[in-house]
Amino acid sequence: MKKTALLIALLISISSCTSTKSTLKNVDDNAPTPRLINNETFEIKEYSKDKKYGYDKDYPINIFYGNTSNETINQQRFLNALAGPNGEQITYTKLESCCPFPTKRSNMGAGFLDVYQLRWKGQKNPVTLYLNIYEKGVLMVPVGLSLKKK
Repeated sequence: MKKTALLIALLISISSCTSTKSTLKNVDDNAPTPRLINNETFEIKEYSKDKKYGYDKDYPINIFYGNTSNETINQQRFLNALAGPNGEQITYTKLESCCPFPTKRSNMGAGFLDVYQLRWKGQKNPVTLYLNIYEKGVLMVPVGLSLKKK
């Protein structure tokens, strides 16, 4: 009986943290699957003009991993394609998972955004990006960043 009560309490707390309507603004189920330059890097050809793209939790970079068995590989492939504003080599660190939202692409019915911090030499303040592995979208270079030279 105690296990059942605990399970019910856990389910209520999870569902109360998640809205029934997604706030994500840039989901595109028709987005093409990105091509790989090599096994570790996506080929990205577009630059975003939207200053919120990737920097705002409602406009995350929708990377989608449903076609892989590794949920972080596509995040790494995306981040490996990026460079600082003048082509500087970047390093990145996952800070946390946050911001639950409803999705049909998760067994729980909810997904979380992953928050990454990007740094490069000569930078004044680190950059924080929101990445979403549950939904699809056109992959673009966020404003203020560039593509790594091939």
